[in-house]
Amino acid sequence: MVWMVASVLVVLGLAAVGAIGILRMRNMQYWLASYWSSRRRRARPFQDETTVFVCLADHFEPFGGGVSRQKGEERVRRWLTTYPRIAERHSDSIGRRPQHTFFYPLEDYDSATLDQLAGMARDGFGDIEVHYHHDNDTADALATVLSRFARTLHERHGRLRTESDSGVPVYAFIHGNWALDNSRPDGRWCGVDNELDVLVATGCRVDFTMPSAPSDTQTRKINSIYFARGQPGQRKSHDQGRDVAVGEWARPGELLLVQGPLGLNWRARKLGLIPRIENAEVSADAPATLERVRLWARLAPRVQGADQYVFIKLHTHGATDETSAALLEGGLESLWSALEREFRDRPGFRLRYVTAWEMYSSIRDVAQGRVPT
Repeated sequence: MVWMVASVLVVLGLAAVGAIGILRMRNMQYWLASYWSSRRRRARPFQDETTVFVCLADHFEPFGGGVSRQKGEERVRRWLTTYPRIAERHSDSIGRRPQHTFFYPLEDYDSATLDQLAGMARDGFGDIEVHYHHDNDTADALATVLSRFARTLHERHGRLRTESDSGVPVYAFIHGNWALDNSRPDGRWCGVDNELDVLVATGCRVDFTMPSAPSDTQTRKINSIYFARGQPGQRKSHDQGRDVAVGEWARPGELLLVQGPLGLNWRARKLGLIPRIENAEVSADAPATLERVRLWARLAPRVQGADQYVFIKLHTHGATDETSAALLEGGLESLWSALEREFRDRPGFRLRYVTAWEMYSSIRDVAQGRVPT
């Protein structure tokens, strides 16, 4: 009898060690407790009239991976010629085409490429925002390049917008390598503690970096729309923050963070046992499905006090060859068709395709008690 009990304890111990190993291998220790504690929020019903805003944020890096200029130009040309043709076959509840936001890496600035993307934006297919990969940086150097790039996008390429009181271009941001606010434990791929303050000072009003799982940069706070404030000398200040609610908007020094859905997909299990991490990526390895669309809606954040609005932020790396092929050869069709079936054609729902900045503006409208346009 004793040996049987001992054997069971050994098996349970090994299972626990194995489970902990899996959690740490996928860096789930950062966010799994938050996911578990939010289970009641995920179970909340949709309102009788629910508007679902969808933004696809593309970490668009045509010259990434050290490719030749010719290869980078081919990547851009494929998007310019193929995307509009596909998008014109789709529309949301107000007849608007899908919107694609190109978060372009400032370190790969190319005027001809940005002129082409700006033309596509002016034709009504999306927008351009700021993306940046950096390492071992300083706050002063970061502020200089961010301000310069924002001005260039606005003055040279006719993108972004300015604040009426200061005339400073304001922008949305995604951090390269997910390392916002120097959030990697080893300090790589950023280097600037309290990066949030630099972003706010240079005109950034909203960040779309998260979720980053399974990266070790993932925050404890998940599936949220919230304000974070930089903490002097502290990394990963956005690990916590103040949820946006009706009647509450930005306070001085705060940066809005809009997170995409993050959770566990129990219907897509590895080896039939381990649920896959759902991090709202759309790629060659993570194609859109109707089941994923439904899961995104359950996980997606809402403004507190306004449950009738759901904000789904998706992300992709659309310029890579594998994902570009997947998206432009059926992946985007599948994504938009599933979204339209679930939220445009289904009674009780309205679908809105928006750019990243339009999602920010809609959140602001809701928080300030206005109906988003």
